[in-house]
Amino acid sequence: MKTGFTSLTPRTRALVGVSGGRDSVALLHWLAEQGFKRLAVCHLDHGLRGRASRADVAFVARLAKKYALPFVSERADVAAIAKQKQISIETAAREARHDFFAHAGKKLKCRTLFLAHHADDQAETFLFNLFRGAGSAGLGAMRPESTQKTGGVTLRIIRPLLSVWRAEIDEYIAANRLKFREDSSNRDVKHTRNKMRHVIIPALEKWFGREIKKSVWRSTEILAAENDWLETLIPRPSTELSVRELRALPVAQQRRMIRAWLKFLQVSDAGFGEVEAVRALLTSSAKPAKINLPGDLHARRRAGRIFLE
Repeated sequence: MKTGFTSLTPRTRALVGVSGGRDSVALLHWLAEQGFKRLAVCHLDHGLRGRASRADVAFVARLAKKYALPFVSERADVAAIAKQKQISIETAAREARHDFFAHAGKKLKCRTLFLAHHADDQAETFLFNLFRGAGSAGLGAMRPESTQKTGGVTLRIIRPLLSVWRAEIDEYIAANRLKFREDSSNRDVKHTRNKMRHVIIPALEKWFGREIKKSVWRSTEILAAENDWLETLIPRPSTELSVRELRALPVAQQRRMIRAWLKFLQVSDAGFGEVEAVRALLTSSAKPAKINLPGDLHARRRAGRIFLE
């Protein structure tokens, strides 16, 4: 199984997310084969599948014991989180995982996390983001190495399998006779990710008469590299934006500078709508000269400057 490049050495202390499914089981085995011994196996019980979820916990605990690695597990009531926050089960599960990994990283004083996302996941993420109207940053999808900040904890995320296809993982599992857990909910097309995998992509491939995933994956590589280059052209943000300087720039550059500014000021969940709302403050006729942002924040224009309050 030819994986993507990682700058880490086997002496690196790291968390590894293991659901018990084939992808994460293959990742854990591959890391062990590469000589990584300072790992902590992390598993979150989403509380969605009753006995099956509890059996997953027991399976991953045994797996960690087999590799003589510490095991960290928590349980989250994802359904209750989704209802309370009025978000989808998928979004609630993702947020719960982020929180869990942040807790584990803080508890174990470890700031590196291995995840088992692979090339099929990458292609699906590209299409999902495309249908949401993402720009090049979103269409670049997941990165082999990135950072994630949750609750004041910053983790370095490593995805070694991002260039490995699901069929290759299946071959690796078979060749090494690895046992894993099947999650029946992975075929439930009520979930957006499953619908993309089992309905939308097969329909697109039937329409075009060929496999499209590799072409889509190639687009993520191109766009990610181009986005990285474009990011180098944006000056480091400060706490305020100059209306006059922003007005003089092309629209694409305005958007990038505003997006970088919002990220610099840690405005969470700021997307195209929020960027365009801030851009609207550049017009002299904009009234009121104030717009709402996520997290009960506001961007205001005064005396030729845009600032956060």
